[in-house]
Amino acid sequence: MIPWEQLDAARTPDGKQELRLKRRGSEFSIMLGSNELMNSRLSGSEEALARLSLEKLGKHDRIHILIGGLGMGFTLRAALAELGSDAKITVAELVPAVVAWARGPMTPIFNGCLDDARVAIRQGDVTRVIDSARREFDAILLDVDNGPEGLTQDSNDTLYSFAGLKAARNALKPGGVLSVWSSGPDRGFTRRLQQSGFAAEAVTVRAHGKRGAKHTIWLAVNPR
Repeated sequence: MIPWEQLDAARTPDGKQELRLKRRGSEFSIMLGSNELMNSRLSGSEEALARLSLEKLGKHDRIHILIGGLGMGFTLRAALAELGSDAKITVAELVPAVVAWARGPMTPIFNGCLDDARVAIRQGDVTRVIDSARREFDAILLDVDNGPEGLTQDSNDTLYSFAGLKAARNALKPGGVLSVWSSGPDRGFTRRLQQSGFAAEAVTVRAHGKRGAKHTIWLAVNPR
């Protein structure tokens, strides 16, 4: 068995916790304490976040998507594979080290997608990007802090609050889609989406094909 090697570590922006990038052979893992946030072998649910969002949106041409959280780029790569050359994807990533890892040790799994002309990286809090936008995005895909029940940043609670959902509606075009990845279900969040004016549903997906842990994706449509 090849042992894990720690490649780098970075503090979360509030300084309270530490993210660690580890590698074992060609496999990568990003850890928060004893919790594994993501693993390069388990991409199914993050890819489903892009696929299901675009299916719900119903169009793939001349659209602008905001992805909150770069992670290991699974959602980004899945979206790029579906979209035409006239699409635009803005990726907001809060932790500078995650972008550095994508351009450094994890270059093989990113496979040049950060250099795609359709991609723009915004270093900073996705909440601020959403707050400053008005009918700008066709879809907002959030894979931030393990979902509504976060682990890393208390400030992420705002993103999933009534105020945060109102801001998301303002940032979306009519008929746009807000999609949220979570490590598990949350009936309260489903109700909050519906009470905020979205037509929302929760979908269960697997971490790896038809196997692995069950994750939840909310698909919420902004009324026209």
